[in-house]
Amino acid sequence: MASLVQAIPVVTNQTSSQQKRFLKHKPPNKQNPTIYCEKMTKTHPTNATNNSSIIAPAATTATTRKIPSFSFEAYLSEKADKVNRALDEAIPLQKPMKIHQAMRYSLLAGGKRVRPILCLAACSLVGGDDATAMPIACAVEMIHTMSLIHDDLPCMDNDDLRRGRPTNHKVFGEDTAVLAGDALLSLAFNHVAEKTKNVEHCRVVRAIAELALAIGSEGLVAGQIVDLDSEGEKISLNELEYIHVHKTSMLLEAAAVCGGILGGGESTEVESLRKYARCIGLLFQVVDDILDVTKSSEQLGKTAGKDLATEKATYPRLMGLAKAREFAGELARKAVDELSHFDALKAAPLYHLAGYLATRQN
Repeated sequence: MASLVQAIPVVTNQTSSQQKRFLKHKPPNKQNPTIYCEKMTKTHPTNATNNSSIIAPAATTATTRKIPSFSFEAYLSEKADKVNRALDEAIPLQKPMKIHQAMRYSLLAGGKRVRPILCLAACSLVGGDDATAMPIACAVEMIHTMSLIHDDLPCMDNDDLRRGRPTNHKVFGEDTAVLAGDALLSLAFNHVAEKTKNVEHCRVVRAIAELALAIGSEGLVAGQIVDLDSEGEKISLNELEYIHVHKTSMLLEAAAVCGGILGGGESTEVESLRKYARCIGLLFQVVDDILDVTKSSEQLGKTAGKDLATEKATYPRLMGLAKAREFAGELARKAVDELSHFDALKAAPLYHLAGYLATRQN
């Protein structure tokens, strides 16, 4: 990690042959990645030039920006502890006991808390504080947990292990697992609306709308349905990218954007955070695919090698392991390039987060 976060190359926006290859393909419903980026640009038009490079960033020309010394491990631990306490308080154990036990079982099962920490860091970067962003940071983690509970169900990915423990439906049954996910989703929006304090109402509404868009039929659900429909089919890199931009990246994007909005960020700052998070969202998935074929179930805390066994499309499968690793590096470099407009000291957590995601081992 040290080489990534001590002197991270800052990449200029240039179109490489790899980028052009990615943009040639058309994903489902003829919506290619440039159209996706243009759609995000129309909704959030400020500072949106050359958005297509977010999908397949070029690593052709680089300069170097010195990143301030920063204890990222201590930062990660401190913020994760704060998030865990807030999540514990958000769902007390109460009647009906079974549903709240099921909700808490998955929500409090640990994990890296990348999404809520990203939300807190984005809020702080634009001048906000943890108290302002914590309700929506918790909401993002509730929604993420919902997606994991539902994704593990037999009718979806049919997995028995999550975060080193039996999946929710293995402990509580499929019916309760479905309801636990539903309850977490509804609680997430209620939590933001009720618990967010000292923020203009218009900003709270913007953040809620952003979060809702990221997980609906144009976001997470879109990626999930195309992923399901693609099982057993040969798909292109472009189609794989469509799946993961929607299924994984958009919720991370919403976490950063919502933190920026509630922290009082200007539109240009929020847009830079959007593009940073879009890159690390895809980076997260590329690294996930790499780990699936290079690590054991014990190391990952979930079933390893499952994608390979089911012949599911992944980045290593379509690109090869070496090219997938190269692509992950390009995404990390492009992500930190989006932070170049911010004060380096204030942006240090986000610089180091990109390095952490690029080099994580589980």
